[in-house]
Amino acid sequence: MQAPSVVSAKDLCLTYQTNDGPVHALSDVTLDICKGEFVSFIGPSGCGKTTFLRVIADLERTTSGDIAINGMSPEEARKARAFGYVFQAPALYPWRTIEKNIALPLEIMGYSRPDQKKRIADALDLVELSGFNKKFPWQLSGGMQQRASIARALAFDADLLLMDEPFGALDEIVRDHLNAALLKLWARTNKTICFVTHSIPEAVYLSTKIVVMSPRPGRVTDVIDSTLPNERPLDIRETPEFLEIAHRVREGLRAGHSYEQ
Repeated sequence: MQAPSVVSAKDLCLTYQTNDGPVHALSDVTLDICKGEFVSFIGPSGCGKTTFLRVIADLERTTSGDIAINGMSPEEARKARAFGYVFQAPALYPWRTIEKNIALPLEIMGYSRPDQKKRIADALDLVELSGFNKKFPWQLSGGMQQRASIARALAFDADLLLMDEPFGALDEIVRDHLNAALLKLWARTNKTICFVTHSIPEAVYLSTKIVVMSPRPGRVTDVIDSTLPNERPLDIRETPEFLEIAHRVREGLRAGHSYEQ
C-alpha cells in the first residue's frame, strides 16, 4: 500500500514578470511526494529547484496549476506549521546562542519555557550538537552551524523538512559527514525530506527518489526511484548499482538541455 501524498503538484507553472519581460521559472510540473520519502531535486542553476521549494513553503505563488501539502494549500500548511525550512546559509543570529537560535520559532509559536527546553535538547541531540547549546554561531565551524540550522527546523517537529542546498558551501569531507548524519536523522525521525542539490553523488546517496529538472523553464525530465538499500555506508558510492543510478541522472540532465531555448 502506497504511503499518502505529503506534497502533490499538478500542472504547476510559475512566471515572474520583470522589466525585461516574463521569466518562466516552472512549467507543467506534476509530482507526488509520499510520506517518509527523501526526494532530491537536481538540475542546472536557474532551473526552478529552489522555486519549487519556495512554492511549497508559501514563499512564492504559482501562476497556474495546483499544489497541496497534506491536503492543504501552501498558506494553510504554513499556518499549521507543517514544514521546517533549512536555507543554503545557516542564517543564525550572531548575538543569540545556539539554543536561543533554535528557540526562536518556538518563542514565536508560543511554546512554554519547559517545552522549549525539552524540544531544544531533543533537536540538538538529533544533530549531534548536545553540549554546544551555550556557544555562539561564530564559535562553531560552518558544518556545525548548518547542523544548528537543521536543529532549528526540527525543533517544532514538523513532518516535512525542506532543505535548499544546505551543504553546498562546505568542503567535501564535512559534506560527506553531514550526508551520513542526515541519513541517520531521517531514519530516526521518518520525516519527509525535499532536498535541493547540484551534486549528483549527493542526490544518489541520500535519496529514495531523485527528480531531475531541465533548464528554465523548469520541467521534470525524469523521476528516478532509488534501488539502494536504506543502510548506506559512504563507500556504497563505489558500487555498480550506485554508479548506474548516477549515470541515469546524468542522462536525464543531458536530455533536459534539449528543452533549452
